[in-house]
Amino acid sequence: MIRERELFVIDNPLQAHLLVAKLKAALPLPALATPPLLAQLHEQAPGRDLSPRCQITGIHYAGDEGGILCKLDFGTEDADPAFFVSITHLTFDRRLPLARDIAAYQKHRVKRLRRSGPAGGAGPYP
Repeated sequence: MIRERELFVIDNPLQAHLLVAKLKAALPLPALATPPLLAQLHEQAPGRDLSPRCQITGIHYAGDEGGILCKLDFGTEDADPAFFVSITHLTFDRRLPLARDIAAYQKHRVKRLRRSGPAGGAGPYP
């Protein structure tokens, strides 16, 4: 039998599912791609003119391993390929009604990922 304290989870399941529901209800949401994300997207889609400003048009939960994924729309006519990125690679206007909830999720997830280390699963969920 595995006890709960022996499992290492990244997301708080309740927090993640509640945030997913709130985000889906608020779509589309404005966001900004971080510079590292934007650089990676330019590598994946050379020739596409992508600005940091984008709209989140879809939300998916990829489980504890993947977290909350956002489908991005950069407002260009050519929407192929579609970009799905972790919410942790986006920034949001602090005046957005869900900004606090998003920031709390991002902070928690990044902290847990760092704590898990490169091999993952380094300790129990507090």
